[in-house]
Amino acid sequence: MTASSAAAALGPVPSNLLPDNAQVGANGHLHVAGVDLVELAYDYGTPLFVYDEDHLRARCREAVDAFGEGVAYASKAFLCRAMARIAHEEGMHIDVATVGEMHVALAADVPADRLVMHGNNKDTSELAEALEAGVGRIVVDSFDELDKIEALVSAGAQPPDVLLRVTPGVKAETHDFISTGQNDSKFGFGVSSGAAATGVERAIASDAMNVVGIHSHIGSQVFRVESLAEALEVIARFSEPYGLPELSIGGGLGVAYVEGEATPSISKWGAMTREVADRLCIGASIGAEPGRAIAASAAVTLYKVGTIKELPGIRTYVAVDGGYGDNPRPVLYGSDYTTFLPRCPGADRTLVARVVGKHCESGDVLVSDAHLPPDLTVGDILATPVTGAYGHSMGSNYNKVFRPAVVFVRDGQVREVVRRETVADLLATDIG
Repeated sequence: MTASSAAAALGPVPSNLLPDNAQVGANGHLHVAGVDLVELAYDYGTPLFVYDEDHLRARCREAVDAFGEGVAYASKAFLCRAMARIAHEEGMHIDVATVGEMHVALAADVPADRLVMHGNNKDTSELAEALEAGVGRIVVDSFDELDKIEALVSAGAQPPDVLLRVTPGVKAETHDFISTGQNDSKFGFGVSSGAAATGVERAIASDAMNVVGIHSHIGSQVFRVESLAEALEVIARFSEPYGLPELSIGGGLGVAYVEGEATPSISKWGAMTREVADRLCIGASIGAEPGRAIAASAAVTLYKVGTIKELPGIRTYVAVDGGYGDNPRPVLYGSDYTTFLPRCPGADRTLVARVVGKHCESGDVLVSDAHLPPDLTVGDILATPVTGAYGHSMGSNYNKVFRPAVVFVRDGQVREVVRRETVADLLATDIG
């Protein structure tokens, strides 16, 4: 037994890390929405993102119930036309951070006035496209952006409805790379420096835009809803003198990725937000932008094991046919994941191994200390749950790998919503 396999064993994969409609089938395999994951991997190939569609819809409805009309899906978490349609059908606006995201939402027949345009460095052409499309809200991030909007309106564009993004000086308890609400941030107008007041007053005085509210966002993967409530208190007090009708507290609610983690629900987040709003007598409508909390736990990623390499006295390496091309979060943020075999989700996981990808990098690690059944073999289908956010959306073609397919499952049916890339796709923009 290697040093790694001697670590504490874990039992069956916890149900709270699986999609809502996951259950063990009669054959002992894990099924999601009535679909056998092992069969799905062989039918559609691996790596493969598998989303529980009713899970996605349920979280969208929960967000609308918690925050009302002002809630938007943060599409950077995961976006394709099918996802945009689901968010829209379930009553959400859609937060887009680039023209590319905007066009995907528009291609899904989401009305432009249901889109909220973000971005800390929107160039003039992006703003021009957003104004021409009739995007419902633009979240202004800088004085330079105010200049650009004024120039576009002066040239004939229609004045947009805008919110100004302010940084409230609240640092989230999360990784520095996904913390955005502290004073030292590339985003927004700082409250403590006075920039926020200057920006709002200038925008209100401008004929080139209609200021409808204030926006803030303190970071991502936040587990303490109290931090989100604290940020709301700061921006509410800041906003009060201006009498603006909208406040957006952004997104950032965390999700559990591994055993032992717990996170508040969207409903609890909404309830605490309402408590703060009532206590401060906030008259503005309060919006939010959940993304990870909508999509993350709706999906699992399926891989095929290609190599098992035991280094006696050191560790066991398990290489799969994906890697940080489909999930860069472990490399970027040191994120951890749970692992299991869909053929035996109830098995004790006594083997501890390092799950690595196929990219030509030693740092291509998906799970540093993965707990797996000891009868793991080459050819097995291995799954990582809670991969519905920031996996496919942050993926790349490094080493010219093909980005994976995405399927939605519902009521025993499978719907491919993003096909696997091909050699032709890789060469389509390479004009020699």
